[in-house]
Amino acid sequence: MFRPEVNRDILSPVSFLSRSAEIYPDKIAVVYGDLRFTYREFQARIQRLAGALLARGLGQGDKVVYICPNTPALLEAHFAVPMIGAVLVCVNTQLSASEYQYIIDHSDAKAVFVDNEFAGQVQPIAADLPKVSLFVNICEYTSGPLLKGPEYESFLAGGQAAPPEPPATIDENSLIAINYTSGTTGRPKGVMYSHRATCLQTLGEIIEAGLRPDSVYLWTLPMFHCNGWSFPWAVTAVGATHVCLRRCLPKEIFRLIEKESVSHFCASPNVLLTMICFPEAAAVKLRRPLQVLTAGASPSPAIIQGMEDIGIDITHVYGLTELHGPHTICAWQVSWVDLDPETVARMKARQGVASITGLHMAVVDRETMRPVPHDGQTVGEVVMRGHNVMLGYYKDPEATEQAFRGGWFHSGDLGVVHPDGYLQITDRASDVIVRGGDMISSMEIEEIIYQHPDVLEVAVVSTPDPVWGEAPKAFVVPKRGRTPTEEEIIEFCRSRHARSKAPQTVEFGQLPKTATGKTMKAKLRSREWLGLERKVS
Repeated sequence: MFRPEVNRDILSPVSFLSRSAEIYPDKIAVVYGDLRFTYREFQARIQRLAGALLARGLGQGDKVVYICPNTPALLEAHFAVPMIGAVLVCVNTQLSASEYQYIIDHSDAKAVFVDNEFAGQVQPIAADLPKVSLFVNICEYTSGPLLKGPEYESFLAGGQAAPPEPPATIDENSLIAINYTSGTTGRPKGVMYSHRATCLQTLGEIIEAGLRPDSVYLWTLPMFHCNGWSFPWAVTAVGATHVCLRRCLPKEIFRLIEKESVSHFCASPNVLLTMICFPEAAAVKLRRPLQVLTAGASPSPAIIQGMEDIGIDITHVYGLTELHGPHTICAWQVSWVDLDPETVARMKARQGVASITGLHMAVVDRETMRPVPHDGQTVGEVVMRGHNVMLGYYKDPEATEQAFRGGWFHSGDLGVVHPDGYLQITDRASDVIVRGGDMISSMEIEEIIYQHPDVLEVAVVSTPDPVWGEAPKAFVVPKRGRTPTEEEIIEFCRSRHARSKAPQTVEFGQLPKTATGKTMKAKLRSREWLGLERKVS
């Protein structure tokens, strides 16, 4: 017999805090520079913050924006804000004033917490945010402009003990967070997460990452990105240690890995790239096995091999903001032990299989919605469904309906399924190059160019062609000390690929990246087509 008062509890990741504080009260929960907070102290700070928010009239359903790097303040917000039934809105720290204004206004935020390194972008728009009743300054730095409002530590000092975690009145299907997309194809959209979905996703991350009470997690992944893939809650749930990191610099990453005996971190391939290019990387001595999850773009086999040469074990995951981050994992197979290192690196660069709590994923024909054959050749759209799919886009029912058409979430990514059931993304639908009547995968060309011994990074986009309409163009970052030529790269592709798919031109230089390490191919593509648009107009 169903007895909710006996055999049912609210699913919320906030509840993990009280368990760890009770079991590991004197264990170090948070490390940041010289600061060390035990789980008892961590819980007390969070309860103070929750109490201070309540005292300012914030509560159920109210939106609280944080513009803050990976410091303890943002970690504390992941528990204190939803603890009172409010909704956490973590915002990218690399936006412009106008972008901040749009997100703060669109989210209906009543409170805004700003690290004063970024106060200069918020101060000019503060007067134009009438819905905001509270600004709080997170003052790690004493210089720079400050907003009209209390300083963070004094704000905490005024807080009283918070209510139970989570409040008994909370609906597990209510909002816990809103995460805004990057807005590369228009205005950023607010992706809504529920307490229930986030709790289950958190448990999945614990399992897939292999987190344990003795784990030490380094914050190289921005917490503003999909709430740090739910790791603020996951690390806390097992009673492990958070090592906060304000700036993701390779020297500091390696220093903390050694000093704090780090066992886990998550990062984009761009961060891994800076690590393998760091001159002192080969001298790093790992004190324990180090597990790394990477996503954001397909890591090249060279990056995977470079990290494993240091002794770091890389696992590729794939997902989107709309899915709480990772939905798939390139699960290790024992049979890969017998393969040569280059083949293993290529296998590990694939997107893999649905995660243990993702479960539902398919690659389907975009017209019929029927699954494509598992032949590694037939391209379809990657679709997902399940508890980790967002509730929808905040205040955008039309976009939500479009994303959920046919009873699946449509990723917009194109991929193939190999005979072993592993997914490999071939392209974003928007990145496919249409040459005459042929559709060319930009990622397929990138995979070939990555095999060139002088290439460190590459991005391929469409460029105007007077005969075929579109043609591939490659943007290449050479390895340090290497100077490949355009002719060499083009001929390298022609010798290993259909000649029609080889890039028509090659440009050397750095690639534009988002704050989460994704190459901004849309920016490269728009630059190529801008001249043509001007001629037409």
